[in-house]
Amino acid sequence: MMKNFLFRLYLTVMKFYCIFTGMETNAIVILNGAGRSGSNGYLFYKWLQLHHPEYQTTLVEPWPSSHLSLATWQRIAAARYVITTHQPFKVKRHQLNIQFWHGIPLKRMGTMANNTKRRDNQRNERLWHRTADVVSSSSDLYETLMSSCMGIETHKYQKLGFPRLDALQHPAKTKAELLADLFGVTDASAQLGIYLPTFRYELAQAQLLKQLQAGNFFAFSDGQLDDLNQALAGRHQYLIVKLHPYEQRLLAPLASSYSHIAVLDQEWLSQAQLDLYEILGSTDFLITDFSSVYFDYLLLDRPLVFVTNLLPAYQQTRGLLMGPYEQVTPGIKVDSQAALIAALGQLASPAYQQQRQQWRKLTQQVSGDSCQRIFDYMTRAM
Repeated sequence: MMKNFLFRLYLTVMKFYCIFTGMETNAIVILNGAGRSGSNGYLFYKWLQLHHPEYQTTLVEPWPSSHLSLATWQRIAAARYVITTHQPFKVKRHQLNIQFWHGIPLKRMGTMANNTKRRDNQRNERLWHRTADVVSSSSDLYETLMSSCMGIETHKYQKLGFPRLDALQHPAKTKAELLADLFGVTDASAQLGIYLPTFRYELAQAQLLKQLQAGNFFAFSDGQLDDLNQALAGRHQYLIVKLHPYEQRLLAPLASSYSHIAVLDQEWLSQAQLDLYEILGSTDFLITDFSSVYFDYLLLDRPLVFVTNLLPAYQQTRGLLMGPYEQVTPGIKVDSQAALIAALGQLASPAYQQQRQQWRKLTQQVSGDSCQRIFDYMTRAM
């Protein structure tokens, strides 16, 4: 509580310090709090660097942070356009704040969450009301779910799409390149999967932390990576594991003997100057739990597997926005490693493909040329 208060005070002081900084009409600042994990902000930054070098674009990350230089704060204050991936922010009233967020939410948050306080929720709603000028949207479903959590007025939404959806459908690396880079193999018959769980640390389960520290990234009670690796090898399947950065720090290093399992971290993506979504489109199947990434993956119409071993704890601690979970998740459900191994042999089920296509129609996300639409809208708006 005190830490949050002090940080809000810090932001107020820095705003005051920068209030007299002159505004530059061609300056854009992107406050990126999403790292390299499907960051609309980072992907829009890359697009701007390539297509509009006449604009002075500054990428600020990590955000929020209390360790920014005074020069960085002056760049934020000078920007005509301030783009955010999490909470809306700007220094001056006449700046244009464009809110990207980071995907269709499945998890409850804000007013809808089980583990938030009314005072904090009201403060957040006021922040969105006062600061967010434009909320980029991908669908009616997105707008309904976001407003239920944050109280966002409908006039703020513009169906401009998300840069990460464009990256998903036009990957920067091929499957063959990923197999070579991450596994050191050439395998023409390979299936490449990726495991993307949501942030699970807020469950505050001691057992979960122990499992992660032991290298059991699925947190299955029967988790044995030797058996999983062997099953993957027998089917020419390879699995990329991408955890939340906090969980990544807890995870014990995997032994080099796991020929068909590779852990992907922020450092690898940063060094390659890639976002997760720039390689996600080259995978053949997705394993997740409560992450909104599956809504985006529906655009590819490829198999989904949902891990449910932590579902009861998550529903109690935070909750989900839609249910029943079994009906809103179009894929095989597994709660053990044995069930997962079995599911990996049933990925091509036509029944699940029909469910995926139905949910793709329901979400109906705007995609294609999102960066261009966003740029055209924001420059016209000013």
